[in-house]
Amino acid sequence: MAAEPTAHELIAKHRPTLDQALEAIRTRAYWSPHPEHPKAYGENGSLDMAAGKAAFDALLGTRLDLDQPGTDGWTGGEVSPYGIELGVEYPHADIDVLLPAMKAGQRAWRDAGAEVRAVVSLEILKRIADRTHEFAHAVMHTSGQAFMMAFQAGGPHAQDRALEAVAYAYAEQVRTPDTAQWTKPQGKRDPLVMTKEFTPVPRGIALMIGCNTFPTWNGYPGLFASLATGNAVLVKPHPRAVLPLALTVQIARQVLAEAGFDPNLVALAAERPGEGIAKTLATRPEIRIIDYTGSTAFGDWLETNARQAQVYTEKAGVNTVLVESAANYKGMLANLAFSLSLYSGQMCTTPQNLLIPRDGIGTDQGHKTFDEVVADLARSVDGLLGDDTRANGLLGAIVNPDVKARVDAAAGLGEVALASREITNPEFPDAVVRTPVIVKLDGARKYWEGADDEAAYMNECFGPVSFAVAVDSAADAVELLGRTIREKGAMTVGAYTTDAGVEAAVEEVCLEEAAQLSLNLTGGVYVNQTAAFSDFHGSGGNPAANAALADGAFVANRFRVIEVRRDA
Repeated sequence: MAAEPTAHELIAKHRPTLDQALEAIRTRAYWSPHPEHPKAYGENGSLDMAAGKAAFDALLGTRLDLDQPGTDGWTGGEVSPYGIELGVEYPHADIDVLLPAMKAGQRAWRDAGAEVRAVVSLEILKRIADRTHEFAHAVMHTSGQAFMMAFQAGGPHAQDRALEAVAYAYAEQVRTPDTAQWTKPQGKRDPLVMTKEFTPVPRGIALMIGCNTFPTWNGYPGLFASLATGNAVLVKPHPRAVLPLALTVQIARQVLAEAGFDPNLVALAAERPGEGIAKTLATRPEIRIIDYTGSTAFGDWLETNARQAQVYTEKAGVNTVLVESAANYKGMLANLAFSLSLYSGQMCTTPQNLLIPRDGIGTDQGHKTFDEVVADLARSVDGLLGDDTRANGLLGAIVNPDVKARVDAAAGLGEVALASREITNPEFPDAVVRTPVIVKLDGARKYWEGADDEAAYMNECFGPVSFAVAVDSAADAVELLGRTIREKGAMTVGAYTTDAGVEAAVEEVCLEEAAQLSLNLTGGVYVNQTAAFSDFHGSGGNPAANAALADGAFVANRFRVIEVRRDA
């Protein structure tokens, strides 16, 4: 059996990676230590494609025992959006027993210091990364993402975001020195001399409330930011997406124990069907930090009611793309088609509203009317998804019945420019796979044939539903964009224009309303994708989210600096 790693060994092993991460968040240049290609795995202890699939298959129908205190039973019941019953059981916890056990290990974790906490966190990430193929199947069969997206977004991209959070956490904790000597001159008298010690201390137990669609990508930043700043972390997964986070907890507990710390610093709170424990946990006095991704309604509830905790939320927004003109019309259509189709639009960053002047737009292919732009976009989506094999690889599966219901209802909201169609997945015939629907609406006319256009496009319609909204002018589009961000929030904003004045106006709106902007994307980068260490996910400055992934503000209030001063 291999010897357990010491803190010194972990520092030697992971300090270079931490330093590179610190440099990356400073320069905002591209960097990632986690390969995106599936064939890059299989050496140095990592699982290759076949071994990862075998490891996932071996989990099905088993009991994942985490050896947690307070286990009072077992729960499970996950069914893959692809139709597979996972059959995995997880420990159900007596919270009155588990929470005190979690708190017991915080003192030693606090006293270990920022560097040790960072490298232990990086060892957890290394072991997760070695099992990326296994995690990919776990994410795929809980979220409905297609395999390649589950592999990349649920694996290396999630791991990058976790490492980014650890880097920010470390940087903020070491901003204040450990010790200082303070000398104040007193004129003819002897100076006043004091020694001062400064210690980052955790707030308490952090609660990470997981989401169904991106359990690792959305969950890891908060989990690792809290852990690296000295807090114990209780992971409460979405009941339909427990497995990826349960595996994460299992690995974290193993690493903590091997490094000489209490494994109960990280624990799982799986819930029984219909139990709904999030509200109960969120208002416990022991819970001092909450990370949440999900609906606006519950995010608002947390912000209002979890008064004892520092709450970080990512909620719903209405993402908008303003189309005023295009220097590369074909590239614009292709980029938008991919953005609307990826993971069946089940991303918090997927564009919903496309604001297009009713008189049309100027392009490198000549003037295009509103109807032509929308029809061309519909054809571009159809072309992208015309081959069912390719379509399944992009769309994945519909994650829950509510998304399917929204797709079915969209046709009743206005004139359908692109109808959604069902696609069969030969490998998983029970999967619900639907192509995007595009509906024409009018931004200047509130009512259209008895339907309330504004009520449709001014609210999030999560899933593969988008609205082509006719506006009177570019100025009206900019005004509507600003109102949408201000009232409903936006995780992303896109714009296509060749006019410097329009570009400046859109940029000013996004600066004023605090929304992240992508301009004239026509290549392999899409408005609904962000790169760790360089791009900010959300801003924390509009109603869609009160935090950004990741920045200093995301980690700095997870700990406080306590001073002890003495006369020298």
